[in-house]
Order: sequence, then C-alpha cells, then structure tokens
Amino acid sequence: MIEIKGLSKAFAGRNGEGAVQALEDVNLTVHDNEFLTVLGPSGCGKTTLLRCLGGLVGWDQGVVEIDGKPVTGPGPERAMVFQGIALLPWASVLRNVTFGLELRGVSKSEADDRARELIGLTGLKGFENRMPNELSGGMQQRVGLARALAVDPDILLMDEPFGALDEQTRRLLQEELLQIWEERRKTVVFITHSMEEAVLLGDRVVLMSARPGKIEEIVPVDMERPRSAHIDSVEGSEQFRDITAQLWSRLREWQVDVGRGQR
Repeated sequence: MIEIKGLSKAFAGRNGEGAVQALEDVNLTVHDNEFLTVLGPSGCGKTTLLRCLGGLVGWDQGVVEIDGKPVTGPGPERAMVFQGIALLPWASVLRNVTFGLELRGVSKSEADDRARELIGLTGLKGFENRMPNELSGGMQQRVGLARALAVDPDILLMDEPFGALDEQTRRLLQEELLQIWEERRKTVVFITHSMEEAVLLGDRVVLMSARPGKIEEIVPVDMERPRSAHIDSVEGSEQFRDITAQLWSRLREWQVDVGRGQR
C-alpha cells in the first residue's frame, strides 16, 4: 500500500523569480493491486507527484511510504513508464527488455526467457531483434512497458504513456494494458489528461486542482471488471458517460474559477 501524507513540493524559480509551488498538502492512499488514475489540468503537479512516488525527486514536507517504509529513492518494487520513451538506441528490442534484469544480476538465459515472454504478451513477437529506430511510436511504448514489467515490480508508475500516440494505437494499448493488469494485478498509478482513459482504466480517479496541486476529489469507478474484452460496451454504457460527465463538470468548474482569479 502507498501512503502519501501532507506532501508539498516547490521548485526554485528561474532568473531570480520566486519559487513555484508544485504540490501542496497532498494526502492519498493507493491500495494494493489498485489501478489508480490521476487527472488534472496541465501544470498541476501530476508528474511531480509520480516522480516523488518513484523516488526520483525529493520534497519539502510530508511523507511517502510503501508498505510502511519511507521512500528515500528509487527501489526495486517500483518501475516507471514515461511518455517520452527512453530506449537504448543501440540495443535490440530483446536487449532493451532485458536491460533492467541484467543490472540486477539475472543470468542472460533467465533474462532472455523472461523478456521473450513479455515481448509476446505486449504484442512484439517477431520483433525481438529490431532496433528502436525501426519501430513505430506505439511499438516503442510496448517495449517500454515490457521492460518495466520484466523486473516484476509490485508498483507501476505510468506518466501519460499513451499521450503522444495516435488514437487507434492508443486504444489498442489501453486494451493491452488492461489485459496485462487483469492477469498480473500490479498496483498502478497512471497519469493522464484524458477523462475517458481515466475512467476506462481506473478503479478510482484522483482529480487534482490547478497549481499548486492538491487533491480536490476522488471519484470511484464502480464498473465491473474485467473490461479489456468488451471495451466498446464499457465506453458505450450510461455509467461510463455519467462518470465522465461528472469529471468534466468538476474540471470545467475549476478552470472557469482559475480564469476568473478565484483559485
């Protein structure tokens, strides 16, 4: 379980300007095996929150704990998937997926076996020896997901992993991610700008306010699982439309308030 208590984070301003408050008094619990989606306006601190969870940046106040242990840096129980895919350009798909395993001292034969399983799971079978520049954006993102899963983390931290993809590829990867999650039940914290994506994937949707980022509301997504086999019917349901409309109503209200200088 992830516990965030009173988390605040500011960044130093540039050129002598004042500090920028990215997060302010964030409190959140993420349950084991939960798929939590996080939604909010640009610049609200979503990525900063995820980087704090990953131990990639520090914070000014508050506590971040995983199973009761404070986060002080990156750890083997967590893996991150970013929108900007940082694949090794000189390495094949197979070598990219085994990279984290090799760093952990896993034998080459065991790493290769695990990587080939995940390459198949993420729809990359037959591309093991291709180089990153030979792959589409969607295929590169699949490699990034397979690499994260290869180290078998308890927690997946995903920062808008499908945000730069075309709509067709994005929908295919949403379906694949749901299938993988339904099979492996990792704890997932997934950042997105899309209300539809947040509802389709999540057990709960966290709504963050404009900067400084605070958690304004947590909306439960009480729709049956598994969803991957019938995404079209899920998105066409009245319940899906109602939850999405609720999210938009809240986000629009906050944006209007910001425009009027009320927040």
